[in-house]
Amino acid sequence: MSHMSFAYLDRPMSDPIDPQLTILVPAMDEEETISTFVAWCHEGIREAGLVGEILIVDSSTDSTPDLALAGGARVLRTSPKGLGAAYIEGIPHVRGAFVIMGDADCTYDFRQLSQFVRAWESGSKFVMGSRFKGSIEPGAMPKLHQYFGTPITTWLLNKIFGGSFSDIHCGMRGVDADTLREMRISSTSWEYASEMVIKAIQLELPISEVPINFYADRGSRQSHMKRRGHLEPFRAGWSNVKSMLTYGAPYFLRRPGQIFLLLGLIGFMFLFLGPISLGPIELSGSTRLVAVFVAILGLQMVLLAHIAEAVMDYTGLRRDRLKHRFNLDRMFLICGGLGVGGVALILPLLLNYASNGMRLVNIPEWQESFVLAGLLLIICGFCLFTASLVIQSIAVRFSELAPMLDNM
Repeated sequence: MSHMSFAYLDRPMSDPIDPQLTILVPAMDEEETISTFVAWCHEGIREAGLVGEILIVDSSTDSTPDLALAGGARVLRTSPKGLGAAYIEGIPHVRGAFVIMGDADCTYDFRQLSQFVRAWESGSKFVMGSRFKGSIEPGAMPKLHQYFGTPITTWLLNKIFGGSFSDIHCGMRGVDADTLREMRISSTSWEYASEMVIKAIQLELPISEVPINFYADRGSRQSHMKRRGHLEPFRAGWSNVKSMLTYGAPYFLRRPGQIFLLLGLIGFMFLFLGPISLGPIELSGSTRLVAVFVAILGLQMVLLAHIAEAVMDYTGLRRDRLKHRFNLDRMFLICGGLGVGGVALILPLLLNYASNGMRLVNIPEWQESFVLAGLLLIICGFCLFTASLVIQSIAVRFSELAPMLDNM
């Protein structure tokens, strides 16, 4: 998938042959720092003891690409489409077996790459840098980010997806090259960072964290966040939250859905025999109807969570479990039983209706409760069966796509 209007690769005179390590870094108008950054990369590659290449994905209007090329980096010249899009554009040009990503502004210390390489050589497929486990130079990170934004979003992602990261927004990270391709990053802006972390968890990769040093901007340079105005940090934060909402849809749907379903069923059971009073509060038949609606809403949310889980499963294991759990033979019997039971509960009302000249007359309280229970059973049976059909369809479609995805 290409997000760019053009792209061509410039190779340096001393282009390494068969590199084991690729430093993949986007750059835009970084002429003040790029030469130092490339020199740091060469130093880090020598310290790591590997043959390495530096691949700069550049969308600058200044001399950044020429300075990077002169320093010995490969330069993929592109048009600006966003940080995530730059990585997407650069991945097909990666030659190394291990990729280290980051920024070209000398805020991350690329002279210290060996800890990433050692973690990878020890079996980690995704190696995350952590500024909080390392050091943060005064002025390097806005206080709002350091003490509120990053800790809160890191806690939220860990809570939703079961991670144990300390700094999900750290831009310096290493990933096995084959794994990076398997991730199929699709985010074109800041949210690529959260997408990578989430997919690393969902793919059940061996993950490790290493401490890094984070430096303030050098000289008169301003970060891209500052260049884009005061609202850019909030836009970036919202982009990352949207990424969590999208990839974490099962989490956000399942728990609230289970609560709604349980509350609705309990409320309906308490009101089954008629209105009740709790001190000054009167719970009438209308409240019983609301309880039924809440239960149905909860069930729909739980079923949508299962459907989202089937779609967002990157290993195929959860999808196989769901396919077995929602087996159509079994669900046909269960949902058919719910439907028959529902009709049986509604039948007295239908007989009342027919025997009174197609009018409802003198409906007792117990009969209203039975009708609501019957409707609830019928609707639940219908929802379960349709959700089962969708899950089976998803499973079939992914099994058809699997050979094509494996060959991409």
